[in-house]
Amino acid sequence: MNLTRRITPLVLALSAGVAAAQLREGDSTSLTIYSVAEPGAVPVSLYRPVPPSLQGAARPNYDPRYGYYPQPQGVPGYAVVRQDRTLDIAKGRSTLTFDGVAALIEPTTVMFASLTDPAGTSVIEQNYQFDLASPQKMLERYVGKQVSIDGIDGELLSASGGVLIREPSGKVRWNQSFNTITFPSLADGMVLKPTLVWDVSSDKGGPQRTRVSYQTEGITWWSDYNFTWKPGKDANAGSLDVGAWVSILNQSGAAYPDAQLKLIAGDVHRAPPPGQNYPASAPARREMAADQDGAGFQEKAFFEYHLYTLGRPTTIPENSTKQVELFETARDVPAKKVLVYYGTPGWQSFFSSPATDRDLGMQSSKKVDVYLTFKNSKENGMGMPLPSGRIRVNQLDDAGGSLEFIGEDVIDHTPRDENVLVKMGEAFDVVGERTQTDFAVNLDQDWMTETIEIKIRNHKAEPVDVIVKESLYRWVNWEIVEKSQAFEKQDSRTIHFPVRVEPDKEVTVRYKVKYTW
Repeated sequence: MNLTRRITPLVLALSAGVAAAQLREGDSTSLTIYSVAEPGAVPVSLYRPVPPSLQGAARPNYDPRYGYYPQPQGVPGYAVVRQDRTLDIAKGRSTLTFDGVAALIEPTTVMFASLTDPAGTSVIEQNYQFDLASPQKMLERYVGKQVSIDGIDGELLSASGGVLIREPSGKVRWNQSFNTITFPSLADGMVLKPTLVWDVSSDKGGPQRTRVSYQTEGITWWSDYNFTWKPGKDANAGSLDVGAWVSILNQSGAAYPDAQLKLIAGDVHRAPPPGQNYPASAPARREMAADQDGAGFQEKAFFEYHLYTLGRPTTIPENSTKQVELFETARDVPAKKVLVYYGTPGWQSFFSSPATDRDLGMQSSKKVDVYLTFKNSKENGMGMPLPSGRIRVNQLDDAGGSLEFIGEDVIDHTPRDENVLVKMGEAFDVVGERTQTDFAVNLDQDWMTETIEIKIRNHKAEPVDVIVKESLYRWVNWEIVEKSQAFEKQDSRTIHFPVRVEPDKEVTVRYKVKYTW
């Protein structure tokens, strides 16, 4: 059924005492976006169109990596929109409409101020109209009223599954398909765009410079970091090229042309909102708009957060993902490759009483984790606060000259002069093995001892440095009474044994721990 609508005559002229807010030269928009997303936790499925093969599927809002997520409430962020406009305001009481606001606006956050007459002009009442016109809604509103369908005038009796119309002769016609419907006017209460309607009181009439601000949901930002790993002569060290982009997802129901863009990085607390039902948003456009012209972001401390201000206006289209370079690529940042063997990763939580079960934690992992680490310092060519985001790492294949993906991780907000640790995956040619070689417990004297042996085997052609990580999870009071190598105490329950393993060799770490209570 074709619900093509032709509204003739569609007259949007406002009645006496009602003025519309029209964009004029000199009007401006400022957009400050806040993100509440966990680092790297925005699923791609949230901001790309649903493939045709999945349209109408039972689980359109399901991603196997992230589980279920709602839309558009699933967009984990919000923004403060500020618009400076010149408005014609009548003297005394008048009604003023302000359209083009975001569909997911929070109406209670709207603030109106006259910059021309701040003391004499104010809003007395406000209505937010969001009943947007559509062919089906127009049909439903015009049941019992006169319309014209394919040139036939009559009273619309029903608009369910087609249209039922009573002609002037009294005949009733059923049309399941048609080409054109003509409505006399826009149905009462319906608008073409989400609109604020204000009851304004002003001591003087004429053009006034005004500022309108509000918060809207359905918009967020996050950082995407692109690293290129360049191995050095030492297999355990090298350098990184570090590039950073800001990705902005806008499903707020409005576009922001030529906006001054600001981003807040940090954990800004908000009161927990009650459950809300928002109108469904359209899928975001597939393409990503890369904005590379003009001045980039300037960063500064702002309260207990960091504020990034783009040095040029930019347009944030509705239902789109936009990318803007956060900072120029930092070249040759010194970095290290770190291998960590953690034989008991399942026992990271500890017990409230001494764990005297001999077999506890004996299921040993053989995997050796691989990390890249560098210091975010000015001396290393970095030294800027890094917003939370996803890191993707590539390495150049000399044989083909192509960049190949080698790992992905996320970072939280990272200040300058702090270390950045990126988990890459698990080593192929380096393996570990952890065994318990002795265990004794004396419940009468409140002690137990455990002897652990860890073997690290290197099947590579070059030496590797490995950190053997051990959690002393059985009880809080412990003492290492025997050890084959020196260890480093990390915290009250964790120790590290740093070892170097030569090519095709094996290194054994042994230690005996005594627990008392």
